[in-house]
Amino acid sequence: MSKKSLINREKKRRHLVKKYAEKRSVLRARVRDESLDNSERWQASIQLNRLPRDSSPSRLRNRCEITGRPRGYYRKFGLSRNKLREAAMRGDVPGLVKASW
Repeated sequence: MSKKSLINREKKRRHLVKKYAEKRSVLRARVRDESLDNSERWQASIQLNRLPRDSSPSRLRNRCEITGRPRGYYRKFGLSRNKLREAAMRGDVPGLVKASW
């Protein structure tokens, strides 16, 4: 089980990413738009840099919904490998069966 502070930090980051997503995309489009003057693009770049650092989607880390474990994460299920195995053994995940050959 991860520390509660790490889990809460990740929730806060997800909230900030969602909050600033539209503003960030508009500014990034202005920075990339070559039809604008260099000064306008520079101003957009400065405004983008002034946004909170945690509002960048690249700072997000996938974590298990149950334990908060950051490694061994399966996107399709939102669980780490350990909890996914437990859920599969209980039969909670439809269509997922243990491999045997």
